[in-house]
Amino acid sequence: MSLVSLLSAAVLMLSPVSQTDPVVEVQTTDGVLVGRANAQVQAFKGIPYAMPPVGVWRWRPPQPVEPWDGPRDAGNVGALCPQPPANGDPGVGPLPMSEDCLTLNVWSPLEAAEPAPVMVWIHGGGFNNGSGTAALYDGTALARRGVVVVTINYRLGRLGFFDHPALAAERPEGEPGGNYALMDMIAALKWVQANAGVFGGDPGRVTIFGESAGGAAVTRLMISPEAWPLFHRAVVQSGLGRDTGTPLDRPSALGKPSLQDRGRAHAQGLGLAAPSAADLRAIPAETLLAPAPSFYGGDNLVIDGSVVQEDVEAAFAAGRQAPVPLIIGTNSAEFWWMKPSDLSPYGEIDDAMTPDERAAIVAAYGGEDGYNAHVVSDLAFNEPARHLARLHARAGHPTYLYRFDVVPDPNPEPHEGATHASERPYVFDNLATTNWPMGERDYRAAAAMAGYWTRFAAAGDPNSEGRPVWPSFGAEPDRLLEFTNDGPVAKPIPFKDRLDLIEAYYSRPR
Repeated sequence: MSLVSLLSAAVLMLSPVSQTDPVVEVQTTDGVLVGRANAQVQAFKGIPYAMPPVGVWRWRPPQPVEPWDGPRDAGNVGALCPQPPANGDPGVGPLPMSEDCLTLNVWSPLEAAEPAPVMVWIHGGGFNNGSGTAALYDGTALARRGVVVVTINYRLGRLGFFDHPALAAERPEGEPGGNYALMDMIAALKWVQANAGVFGGDPGRVTIFGESAGGAAVTRLMISPEAWPLFHRAVVQSGLGRDTGTPLDRPSALGKPSLQDRGRAHAQGLGLAAPSAADLRAIPAETLLAPAPSFYGGDNLVIDGSVVQEDVEAAFAAGRQAPVPLIIGTNSAEFWWMKPSDLSPYGEIDDAMTPDERAAIVAAYGGEDGYNAHVVSDLAFNEPARHLARLHARAGHPTYLYRFDVVPDPNPEPHEGATHASERPYVFDNLATTNWPMGERDYRAAAAMAGYWTRFAAAGDPNSEGRPVWPSFGAEPDRLLEFTNDGPVAKPIPFKDRLDLIEAYYSRPR
């Protein structure tokens, strides 16, 4: 029998925990949950970690859950947070959709000799889409490796990142505003600290990991003083790093409008010239979805002065990030489909380059075609990941850099390399959720990635016997682990000359 046949049979035997499996109960801080269990894993889904942020609680920090009496069924995932229609991304999850969406899901080993490490997943989607409920993020396969997996929903779009002078005027003194999605994540992490033990988890070994916007959220949690006590390792998958945030109530350093100015403009566009806070909270959720707030334009990257006090790069440069072990990396062809001019509504990503800078960088890419195909990926993802890795390692913290370059043979996309978000089914070892068949090398790559990730959650170091050594970025500067079609390989960072030119561009005075 071939490896693929064996693995396919294993998938059938080790299917995700479902609503029809035998029930199992746990006592949480808020009440009894009735989950489901099969084949060594138990799952509890749709667990509220905060009150529904509706009515007077819209655009307020998440509030504690009201405890319930009697057993509460936890066999099904909760509702999606309000978001625009799905674009085909398998990370979105099933309907229904509701503002009552602050739920999480837990998968854990049924039996363990000692408390297991906990991995808390923060989904991507530009802070406009996605959920922790998607089959792509089912935690069964990772839980079988001896970890507790938690996936969360958090407020999105203007429900997660919004402010207006009317909201600010009624806010109690000292209450943070604007960054409600990040506040939700912190509330979920507090819930994990309080309840990990009843699922067999170790609250002293919590790893936060996320991709794209979820990766950007991880770096923001790393610079948020309130979040620091709540996690002990971090994984950033394609999470930017050089991005600049939008201040709550003043223009940005680049002269872009504050979050409150953006909120005022949106309200005026809805015909609300001088609304009260109650008027704003009465706006139907679906009305707030269009046009979607711009992730790249800064609507969803907020410096509120409390939860997030500065930009990520500035905090890392000053050593003000959480002193935890870090995995950080990117994919080999992140935004292969986007050239700089495609971002023109928000200012071209290369529009601050001098003619000489641009000419030198274009030459490093072998001409305009190569430049257009790869420079956005390098500007937004690859060089910033290397930069944050260097800063974290120089501060003396364990740091591991990776590059993902696994591409399935049947992949129909017209490019060479691994596109943005394509590593997710490998990390979760959920290849069956993809839109095309997978081969033997894909199963090997998924086993390797899931193995490195779960080992890191357990020990703060991804290395273990039987796998290629992942070099520590502090001990071996500018070396990474590349996940390839032929397996993981430790090597120098590819295309260093390009990244050095981009680093010089970012480093010069503006």
